Amino acid sequence: MSSNSNWIALLRGVNVGGGNKTPMAELRKLCAGLGWRDVKSYIASGNLVFSANNTANDLSSSLRAAMAEQMGVDVPVLVLPATAVSKVLKDCPFNPEKGNLCHVFFLWNEPVVDWDAYAAHRMPGEELKVDGRRAWLHTPEGFGQSKLAEKLPKVITGTEMTGRNLNTIRKLVEMSA
Repeated sequence: MSSNSNWIALLRGVNVGGGNKTPMAELRKLCAGLGWRDVKSYIASGNLVFSANNTANDLSSSLRAAMAEQMGVDVPVLVLPATAVSKVLKDCPFNPEKGNLCHVFFLWNEPVVDWDAYAAHRMPGEELKVDGRRAWLHTPEGFGQSKLAEKLPKVITGTEMTGRNLNTIRKLVEMSA
C-alpha cells in the first residue's frame, strides 16, 4: 500500500560509542534527495520525521541503501507511520515517574523471549512486557544501571531491535503532528 503520510524512521546504532558516524544535516539532505519532504531529525541517535509517498518497507530499504552507498554507514532502519508511534504512548503498560525510565523497543520481527534470562538479569522493580513487535522495559533505578537493559539482546532474540525512551517518543510524535 502506497501512501502520502507522515513517517518516523528509527535508525539502529548510529552515533553510538563513536561508531557509525552519521551527521544529521547530511542525513536530512540525503533523505531530501530520496524525495522525502519536511525531513526533521531529533537528537543525533537516528530519529527522523518526514512525509513521503511510499510504503514503510520501501522507505526503509531505500534509506538503508542510500546511507550505505553515500555515507558508508550500513545500519538497520525501521520506518513506521507516525500514528503507529503515537499509539506506543497510549499502549505503554507502565506509568513511570520519568519518561527516561521506560523504553520501548521496536522489533523488526516477532521476537523469541528467553524468560529465564529475563529472570536472571532483572533487578527488583524492573519489568519487561512484550506485545507483538514492541517490547517495553521499565527500569525504575535508571536504564544505565540496568543489567537487564545491557543483556536485552540475550533476552529478546530472533529480530533486530532499536529502543527509545518515552521522552524521545513524545518528542517524535509532537514533531510529526
